[in-house]
Amino acid sequence: MILANAFCLFFFLGTGADPVVSAKSNHCLDAAKACNLNDNCKKLRSSYISICNREISPTERCNRRKCHKALRQFFDRVPSEYTYRMLFCSCQDQACAERRRQTILPSCSYEDKEKPNCLDLRSLCRTDHLCRSRLADFHTNCRASYRTLTSCPADNYQACLGSYAGMIGFDMTPNYVDSSPTGIVVSPWCSCRGSGNMEEECEKFLRDFTENPCLRNAIQAFGNGTDVNVSPKSPLLQATQAPKVEKTPSLPDDLSDSTSLGTSVITTCTSVQEQGLKANNSKELSMCFTELTTNIIPGSNKVIRPNSGPCRARPSAALTALLLLLLKWAL
Repeated sequence: MILANAFCLFFFLGTGADPVVSAKSNHCLDAAKACNLNDNCKKLRSSYISICNREISPTERCNRRKCHKALRQFFDRVPSEYTYRMLFCSCQDQACAERRRQTILPSCSYEDKEKPNCLDLRSLCRTDHLCRSRLADFHTNCRASYRTLTSCPADNYQACLGSYAGMIGFDMTPNYVDSSPTGIVVSPWCSCRGSGNMEEECEKFLRDFTENPCLRNAIQAFGNGTDVNVSPKSPLLQATQAPKVEKTPSLPDDLSDSTSLGTSVITTCTSVQEQGLKANNSKELSMCFTELTTNIIPGSNKVIRPNSGPCRARPSAALTALLLLLLKWAL
């Protein structure tokens, strides 16, 4: 199958048998051929083409409901590497742009006898939970942002294109309005005629499609192949290990683990440092501890406080209690 398709492509390129397009510049034709080389893409594309082209009666060109369902299956089940290439391919001539516009077979899935009011179409979409969700996604991901380089929220082209494709297969289905190769304008099939006092809101809603710089830039960037790594990557935070906590012996059962005691100890040691005991801090603090412990009256909780030496500053009652408990514990 692959060999046969390659031979056919070579034949058309060599003989010019396809006079409508130039194969080198028609990326939309290349996208369609790539889809035909993938079994899943070819099967679902053939399905919606067959359903959307099936005339029901002289007055009814097709079963629009079934056509929409087949289109939704195509865009939902076929990888975007195939669907996006067909839907957002770049064009240099009108023939290519018309092929792009015909991707969703607009005579059945898009166009109708008359254009409904856009607000009526929006109201109809909101009655269907899936259509309502897809429309909300479009407004979120394709909302024009003037604080980003690409005019898209978070510079995310892919999210906008995905939301646009997700709306195909509903009454709100958007499409290219004409076959202009470079002037990309997309819109649902609706107008703002008859909007009355809601005309301003209607025009604003319609401009979200027709004059949306985020959507236009996303389509152009995909077609030109410049959408790769557009979204700036935020630097990954390096994983840091939690500091190792040394296991400390548990406090005696009769000692509270409140923070007031620790604060008293810190304050006392700080007062010692403020008295000029910096150079031999550890030595003199050791002397302080020795003096305090050696002057404990046996059998009592009283300490004889020295009148000189590093411990001439009165320690707090909390510190005294701590020293007594540590001494008992050590013994």
